[in-house]
Formats: sequence, structure tokens, C-alpha cells
Amino acid sequence: MREIDSNEIRQAVRDLAIAAAHDLEPDILDALLAARDRETGELAGNILELLLTNANIASRDRIPVCQDTGTGILFLELGQEVHIRGDLNEALQEGVRLGYEEGYLRKSVCDPLTRKNTGTNTPAVVHLEMVPGDRITIRFLPKGCGSENMSSLVMLPPAAGTEGVVRHVIDRVLAAGSNPCPPMVVGVGLGGSFEKAALLAKKALLRPVGERSEREDVAALEERMLREINAQGQGVHGFGGITTALAVHMEVFPCHIASLPVGINIQCHAHRHKEIVL
Repeated sequence: MREIDSNEIRQAVRDLAIAAAHDLEPDILDALLAARDRETGELAGNILELLLTNANIASRDRIPVCQDTGTGILFLELGQEVHIRGDLNEALQEGVRLGYEEGYLRKSVCDPLTRKNTGTNTPAVVHLEMVPGDRITIRFLPKGCGSENMSSLVMLPPAAGTEGVVRHVIDRVLAAGSNPCPPMVVGVGLGGSFEKAALLAKKALLRPVGERSEREDVAALEERMLREINAQGQGVHGFGGITTALAVHMEVFPCHIASLPVGINIQCHAHRHKEIVL
């Protein structure tokens, strides 16, 4: 049995929140660099260069890579052999509050009815999963709403089949236009239930950009959807070119014989995500 103090968790979340706002991970930076190098549109290529310059300035000067520092989304894998001293949820929420306060990050969380800002960017959304082992893995995914608002969930009839799923994803991404600040990463959750499909779509964004599914049939669909999305020519920020999306990641889960849930969670070019293992 491993014992972890809740104060350690609070500090880790605080550090993740600040780092995520300032430093893009190598996977998204590499994807943007590759997109810049292969882009054929002059305007799109110039914008990609500006996005990379922006990311460099943000990291160097310790300022947010985007003014929308997002809603805090936390994915936790809690080892079954871990004992936490203190209140886990309190540590997570306090860590987010400290990160946004001490990192001077914009606080964007409000009551959905009164629209009154909570003033702390909390409560963060927490997804907890019990796993074997004696460690805690914490993944922090701040989600801005230019991209989040373009996400969707649909319950397709099973007769729609694979073609129906592909068509829905492509249509939804194209309908989003420039709102999610492309080039985007598209997370797709297929199967499960109403809420599971949405969670799968968001969790798919945690996979390193461009890393294909281990299932060959799923990987083939990811590649096809990416190819067809980019072939439409909407491009970087909607100004044309060959790079509307950097990647399509799809996670699948068994579903009811009478159902075909499809969740789509879109992420902008500032794909901020950080991870720590305690």
C-alpha cells in the first residue's frame, strides 16, 4: 500500500494547470511543424508559422498560449493500492484554483443560469477511474469553448453503419468552420451509451496527436476521416489549404444492439494537456 498526501496532489494539479496554459506538448508542436512544412496554401502556411511563434513566445515569457484558458478537465487513474491522506476532491479543486490564481489565468467558469462567475475557475470536471497498482496518474486538459462548443452527441440508428458514422463526423467538423480555431484535433467516441460516447470522445484527445488506434479497422477509419476532412479545403482558421485537422482519434466501446452512439469532441490548435504520475 502506498500513501500519498492530498497536499502533494493539490500541488501537482496547481503546477499542471499553469504548465498547460504556457507550454504545448511536443506531440502538438511536432504536428503543427509538420503541417507548416507540407502546407501548399501561402496564407495557411503563414498562419501556421504565426501559431508556432505564438507558442514559442508563450513558453518563453510564461504567458498563456491562448486567452481562453478553459474549463479544467481532470482525468485520474487511481491505483487500488493507494491510500490518500486527506480529501481527494478538495485537493483537486484547490489545485485548480491555485493554478488559475497564481498563474494569472483567466477564470471562465460561471453558474449556467445566473452566469455569475465563480471567481476561481472551479469546480473543475473530474473523471476518476480505478486501476491496478500503487500510483496516481493525473491528466489535465483545459478546454476552451471555441472548440468545446462545436462538439456534439448523436444517437444514430444501427442501420447507419460505418458510413453513417464517417459522414456524421465529417459533416460536423465541416459545419464547425473556423469556430474551433483549426487546425483541430478531432476526438470521436463510438459506442457505449449516451454519456459514455461523449466521455470516449474527450478521452481520445489525450492520445498523442496522430497516434493511431491499436485496432486496424478503427485506425483505417481515423485515417479516412482525416483525409476526407482535409480534402474539403477549409484549412487553417478557415482560410483554405490542406490542413483543417491535424488528427482524428476514435475510441470505441460495445453498445446496445439497437443503438449507435457517436460523440465528437473537438480541440483547437492550442491542444493543451499535461500529465503527471505520483
